[in-house]
Formats: sequence, structure tokens, C-alpha cells
Amino acid sequence: MRAIALISGGLDSRLAAKFVKEEGVDIIPLNFRIPFCHRERNNYNLADEIRKDLGTELKKINLAEDFLEIVKNPKHGYGSNINPCIDCKILMLRKAGELMQGLNAKFIITGEVLGQRPMSQHRDALKIIEKESGLEGLVLRPLSAKLLEETIPERENWINRNKLLSFSGRTRRPQIELAKNLDIQNYPNAGGGCLLTDPEFTKRLKELIAHRELSIDNVALLKIGRHFRISDSAKLIVGRDEQENKELEDLARADDYLFFPGEDLAGPTTLGRGEYSDELIELSCRLTSSYCDLNGQAKARIFYRKIPENRIEVSEVLPLDDAVLVNNRI
Repeated sequence: MRAIALISGGLDSRLAAKFVKEEGVDIIPLNFRIPFCHRERNNYNLADEIRKDLGTELKKINLAEDFLEIVKNPKHGYGSNINPCIDCKILMLRKAGELMQGLNAKFIITGEVLGQRPMSQHRDALKIIEKESGLEGLVLRPLSAKLLEETIPERENWINRNKLLSFSGRTRRPQIELAKNLDIQNYPNAGGGCLLTDPEFTKRLKELIAHRELSIDNVALLKIGRHFRISDSAKLIVGRDEQENKELEDLARADDYLFFPGEDLAGPTTLGRGEYSDELIELSCRLTSSYCDLNGQAKARIFYRKIPENRIEVSEVLPLDDAVLVNNRI
């Protein structure tokens, strides 16, 4: 018997997958990538952990483009921020359902816990998600199964309902205890998580949507740096540390600008995206210098280049007043 287990990256989905595997089901772990996942910790690689848990490779499918359409106009609305949780779950289950026949899988496993998420994990929401994904009766939620209606896998004795669990609510204690019993280690402290539930991130996202700049490339930038709107059609993102400076360089695309101080100054790499004039280039140099350690100097030499050109220009500028920084920061 084979089943697809949806793996989010948090503890609950790993518990659900391994728990059902211990009951003799062959598990196909599947991770859907959306643009709003948290970045993995340096010591946490989901594929490696799934290999330890299940002894098999994690399948990954990118749902970025599909998901952006949902964010723009979710049928079932948003949660407390701009999180379309119900529509997200429907999309993922529908996509998983499309894979079942080709993978010879009989049902789907999720790590959902009844009552844990206020928007998408109450009874009515779970029923809506199943119905609209076309998978009624084929979604097994082993962590809360005894509190929910019997599923086809249980009725057909593909899995023993008596051995399933009755977790509910937002407490993490039962999951942590189960993780010990199943020898699951190195997991995030909190359950899963999505940046669309983060007020600061969603503030940036709403600003992006308001300027009609929602795209995969632009969303990737929202996860890092300090963001400034310097015109209706241009933004500047300032790196906060060495890692973010490198990430901004990696995320730069054609027609972007990169700004950086000379070797004699400590300071950020900044990325400019949008329609840039000479005045905005000068403003970006000044803004970049505002986050440099000037060592008592009044001005800073800021270098810049337009991607993919190799020619580097330089501008000697004064930093901006703090009030200007505050007024332009998103």
C-alpha cells in the first residue's frame, strides 16, 4: 500500500509521514515549494531529514506561479494577514491528487491537527478543502484522525483506525513526545509556518501588489534586506549582513543596479530594481552610504554597476538624513 505524504517542513507533517510508515504503508514524501516559505536554517536541510525519517528521497514540486494567482484573488479569502490558507491547501491537495495514479498511491497523508490553525484547520474548513480538491475521503490526517470522520483508508482497512491519534489544539506537547518516540530529531521549534502570516512581510507584499510588481523574482527579494520605495516605479533593497549582501548579488537580474562601498569602508550591498534615472542612482548611492561606517568622514565613495554590464561607476556622496530614510522605508 502506497500513500503520498505532504511535507511542509515543520514537525507535524514529518510526524504524520513516519507514523503511517510505521504502520506498514509505503510513503512517497512530497514537498510543494511556494514563494512564501521561510528560508531553511543553516543546520536544517529538509531533504536530509526526510531521508533519515523515511529512508527515501523527498520529491519537490514548484507551485510558485499557481500560488501567486491565489494570493491575488483567493476564493476563500485571507486569514489575519494576507494568507489564503484554505485556497493554498486546496491547490496542494489537488496537485497531489493528480499525481496519485502515476505514483500508484491510494491516498494522501497530511500533518494537519484539528484546531491548530484558526483559518484552515477547523472541521468545516477541512471538509471544504477535501471537497474542492476532489479528494473526499482520501485525505488521512493521522494526528487527529480519531476526532474526524472515518476515511476510505480506514474503512478499507488499509490502516487501522484504532492506532491513529487524537491530537487537537495549539499545544505542541503531544507532538514533541511523539517525535521522541519516533526518533525524529532536528526539527523547527514551531509548526511549519508561512511568511504570509508575518505582519512585516505582508506589509512589504501589499506594497508590492499596490505597485503592480508582484512576480516570483520580486517576491524572492521580500525575504531579505531593508526595503525602500524611492519612486513609484523603483525600489532599493539594502543588505543587513554579509550573507544578505551575497544573496542580493545572486538575485540581481538584467537591468538591476548593484551599489556598494569601496574597500576602505564597511557597508552593505544594495540592489536597485525598476526604472532608474540619474537622480535615482544618486539617491541610491546616498541611501547606501547612510548604512556605511564612514569612520568620521563626511562623504562616502559608493560604486555601482548595471547588470549585466561590467563597467563600474563611482559617486562621492553625503548620507541621507534619518527622516528621509524613515519616510521611504517600507
